[in-house]
Amino acid sequence: MNFEWIIKKQADYEKIKILSSQLNLDFTLSNLLINRGIDDFNKAKHFFRPSLDDLYDPFLMKDMKKAVERLDLAVSGNEKIMIYGDYDVDGTTSVSLIYKFLSKYTKNIGFYLPDRYTEGYGISFKGIDYAQENQYTLVIALDCGIKAVEKIEYANNKKIDFIICDHHTPDETIPNAVAVLNPKQKDCNYPYKELCGCGVGFKLLQAYNIIKKYDNDFLFTMLDLVAVSIASDIVPITGENRILEYFGLQAFNKTQNVGLRALKEVSGTSDIEFTVSDLVFKIGPRINAAGRMKHAITAVELLIEEDFNNAMELAKEINTFNENRKSEQDEISASVDEIFEKYPNLTLKKSNVVYNENWNKGIIGIVASKIIEKHYKPTIVLTKTDDKWSGSARSVENFDLYAAIDACSHLLHSFGGHKFAAGLTIKEDNLKKFIDCFEKVVSSTLSEDNLVPKLSVSDSITFDQITDNFIKILNQFAPFGPENMKPVFLTFDVTDTGNSRPIGKEEKHLRLEIKDKSNRILTAIAFGKGHLYDIIKTGKSFDICYTIGENTFNGKTTIQLDVKDMRLKK
Repeated sequence: MNFEWIIKKQADYEKIKILSSQLNLDFTLSNLLINRGIDDFNKAKHFFRPSLDDLYDPFLMKDMKKAVERLDLAVSGNEKIMIYGDYDVDGTTSVSLIYKFLSKYTKNIGFYLPDRYTEGYGISFKGIDYAQENQYTLVIALDCGIKAVEKIEYANNKKIDFIICDHHTPDETIPNAVAVLNPKQKDCNYPYKELCGCGVGFKLLQAYNIIKKYDNDFLFTMLDLVAVSIASDIVPITGENRILEYFGLQAFNKTQNVGLRALKEVSGTSDIEFTVSDLVFKIGPRINAAGRMKHAITAVELLIEEDFNNAMELAKEINTFNENRKSEQDEISASVDEIFEKYPNLTLKKSNVVYNENWNKGIIGIVASKIIEKHYKPTIVLTKTDDKWSGSARSVENFDLYAAIDACSHLLHSFGGHKFAAGLTIKEDNLKKFIDCFEKVVSSTLSEDNLVPKLSVSDSITFDQITDNFIKILNQFAPFGPENMKPVFLTFDVTDTGNSRPIGKEEKHLRLEIKDKSNRILTAIAFGKGHLYDIIKTGKSFDICYTIGENTFNGKTTIQLDVKDMRLKK
């Protein structure tokens, strides 16, 4: 994929100078901070030294008082409480968090997760019927429910109360639940709008502790689950999310959750210090695999398990699900490639919509993301369930996917999501009409510039600026993630020392040993750039964009650059 390099404009020189003096930092690091909105000493203090004391008062969230009062009434009255969650990582970690916490205070508690294939996303009539049949009088819905207007009325008629904890974009009509916790509601004054579903559930428990005058020690031990959710749901690592992720990673790296420990074991990562990226690529896919390949209940059973041996059995089962998921994903991706080869005119469109009634519904969301890597456009992948087409949608940068789908909502049976990802269901008769409508909306709102992937470059530097102290400070910008990404640097005119070589299967990648104009030599890894080796080895200079990392081998730690893109000189 060819990127357009977007070099961020340098911040105001005087501001850089002042902040650099206040923090005793070099100008490059001060510029990075200012471009992230950290433009004075106080903001920098909170950024570099996150504190759980800086979490917002949960009662600032609309309906929080109602939610906590109803929860307290249920616990003190020994009512049966059902925890209901979506089948993805955010949903399963949310259910596990609330279940483990409330189990300390009540034994009248159970959980329910809808089947992806028979019930679909969100609150289902079947789930409500299950609650009635098992005498549950309060349901706490997590990572779903904000659009469940009819379902909540159905529950109300059965005398079942709902507390909804969601973070997806609301419609104009809000479900008539006992309480709806969602900071994205127009009339909700909660200061931070980007919590994930598990984050909203965490705020409910934080509020419960306040009214019960309990300390937060027990709750904070479960920030490992919140960290997995924030990372896997790809929400911004800013503000309150950054605090939760910072302490959540600490909790994860010394986790007492035997389910998470078992997942580390089966993924071969017991000894590593986890980052956000590790959670995204090593833990999240395994938790997700349960709901994709069989049923998400297995993931919750794992995350609430107290016996390590039992947890290992569940983790092995989930690991097998994940291996099968990867195999099916490869098959679907191959069939998508065949579609693009068979119908080359698809590349002339501004959107990608592909469908096949035999594709696995649990995997098509991942496939949509993979399609974007090859064909950079808003993408929808659909498969058939009964008489309807269900699918997952993924967006490109700076394009509101949710708004585009909403513009075609008259052709949909249901849909939900946010700006960058969504799910939708279409009746058979409306499939072709929807594809035409979606393409029309995308074509009229997506510029040609949006069809070129961007690589955001923080600053240009020379290799001699990458000192031990520079890396030490840079590491304190973590945890990295959306809206607080690892800085990408640009260095001009680097050359091979003669020791670079292609590596990996079919020599697709490069291990580089390079020097720049400062004559400092560094090593780097360039994934997917093996085809450039024959040119690089000639000694021709090139420019590289990269992030800065470290590599430890035989007890020795050295700087290693991770090359994101490179341009050869003409």
